[in-house]
Amino acid sequence: MQIVTQTAIAEYPLVSRGKVRDIYALSPDTLLLVTTDRMSAFDVIMREPVPYKGVILNQITLYWLERFAGLIGNHLLEHEADAFPPGLCAYRSLLEGRSVIVRKAKPLPVECIVRGYLSGSAWKEYQAAGRVCGLALPAGLLESQRLDPPLFTPSTKAEIGEHDRNITAEEGICLVGEKTFLELERVSLEIFRRAREEALRKGMIIADTKFEFGLWNGELLLIDEVLTPDSSRFWPSAGYAPGRPQPSFDKQFLRDWLERQPWDKTPPPPSLPPEVIAETGRKYREAYALLTGRELSLP
Repeated sequence: MQIVTQTAIAEYPLVSRGKVRDIYALSPDTLLLVTTDRMSAFDVIMREPVPYKGVILNQITLYWLERFAGLIGNHLLEHEADAFPPGLCAYRSLLEGRSVIVRKAKPLPVECIVRGYLSGSAWKEYQAAGRVCGLALPAGLLESQRLDPPLFTPSTKAEIGEHDRNITAEEGICLVGEKTFLELERVSLEIFRRAREEALRKGMIIADTKFEFGLWNGELLLIDEVLTPDSSRFWPSAGYAPGRPQPSFDKQFLRDWLERQPWDKTPPPPSLPPEVIAETGRKYREAYALLTGRELSLP
């Protein structure tokens, strides 16, 4: 197993290189997704990787895909590197633990964000306008306060270097159609509800998260990463109290450090000190251990 910041698999065409994932076409119907150790924040890729972060994200996603298989189908076909096509044998140490083969679903142009607590950009918007993504909320709410029921606040999916844009339900319906949009909302809220309950039993609060979905032969599938420290806010339940920011097991530590730097959130980003990289990695490993009850064998 090795640290991976970028891949170059000559045997298959590169489809895209995202903020974190490199995607290759294995056939007209299947893709190889490689979750690298690239780190992004505020939609900007950092100069330095967080070692083995990609393995942690991939393994957490596999954990949740198994949990939700009875609720909604997903795009996963294979995750064991030993079972990958022969053309990938030479890359086993690069792919091990961080790669999956998936169906080539057509991604929907909506990111499905569920907010169970008032935090981050939602808290800032609420302070300014008493609303979150166009949804009016009661007066007097506190930072980090639990939201019941959780809010479904979709956004667009931005290109690399650009920022996601929050959209209304009406805009979401225009993008994917009313039937699909309502199903996205229903499934996203149900996944969040189940995950939030499970995480609480293990001492973790899932404050918010985002899901992505795609279509395969007309079937709605859960795709990409699921409930990871990159796509969610994870807080320890011990010591939780509304009215202040919470300690976290996600990239909020990195975001907070970046907020203190003289940086306008456009490329190039500031260089990350070794201690920031190490602490971010520690938080990701702790999130994996809490959620799954397992320990990853990583260098």
